[in-house]
Amino acid sequence: MPRPMTVLLAAPRGFCAGVDRAIQIVEEALTKWGAPVYVRHEIVHNHHVVSRLEQLGAVFVEELDDCPIDRPVVFSAHGVPKAVPAAAQARNMIYVDATCPLVSKVHVEAERHYREGREIVLIGHAGHPEVIGTMGQTPDGAMVLIETLEDVARFTPRDPANLAFVTQTTLSVDDTADIVAALQARFPTIDAPHKEDICYATTNRQDAVKVMAARSQLFLVIGAETSSNSKRLVEVALRAGAHKSRLVASAEGVDWSWFDGVETLGLTAGASAPEDLVQGLIAACRARFDITVEEVTTATESVVFKLPRVLSSAP
Repeated sequence: MPRPMTVLLAAPRGFCAGVDRAIQIVEEALTKWGAPVYVRHEIVHNHHVVSRLEQLGAVFVEELDDCPIDRPVVFSAHGVPKAVPAAAQARNMIYVDATCPLVSKVHVEAERHYREGREIVLIGHAGHPEVIGTMGQTPDGAMVLIETLEDVARFTPRDPANLAFVTQTTLSVDDTADIVAALQARFPTIDAPHKEDICYATTNRQDAVKVMAARSQLFLVIGAETSSNSKRLVEVALRAGAHKSRLVASAEGVDWSWFDGVETLGLTAGASAPEDLVQGLIAACRARFDITVEEVTTATESVVFKLPRVLSSAP
């Protein structure tokens, strides 16, 4: 008889409103203009989502120059530098911006600080598309990237009394709080966001993991290696007391030797991972163990973002 195992299932988990909206934008663009519709960068960081949209007729490219001028292009949920829509306009291309509204909020903040003459600190991860997009809202040199506490200690601003900070939306809440505290200790007048930049979905998913982790011998996070919010969930689980924590793309990525001695599994999914991957992993566990699923609900999400008007207007 299979040995018993409890699966603690995080709620909320998986898709956030920004990811839902971005995927819907690609689907609606395909309905409106037909295939192919080009998408600059992965619409969201999940191979399964990208593959499904490719089957519907989406073509994923890295740069605008890879798109023909006579087909629509969608910009990914992570946001793009200002130069990208400007180039699309100059080429008379049809484009749809799927940037998450919560990322757009950070862009607006950064632009405001620049207009008001402040040097801007961006807390984030170098090379992440969201960071590239946010830094591209202002001219080169207007924004400084800070990744660690060591970066804070090394940072020499042009004018310590005229600073502001913004953050990537998918960071570790606790790590970011430490960096913000260090910035504020060094620069007491630094201008902070009116409302925290880390998005509600990132915060909610990390909070759920914190509640579950100490009960879990193994914690699995379903998400992509390129997904910042998913990787942060793995780290949060370890810090909050999980014995082991792993990132897996799907049930196929599981090494079942990880389950030796595991009586309680913690399970969640990053904000760009679809629910069918969660259910697939639960089914794979059920095939091997006598499982009891216990959903742990720490928040209820009801956020919905409207689609861009260009999709509802006549072709």
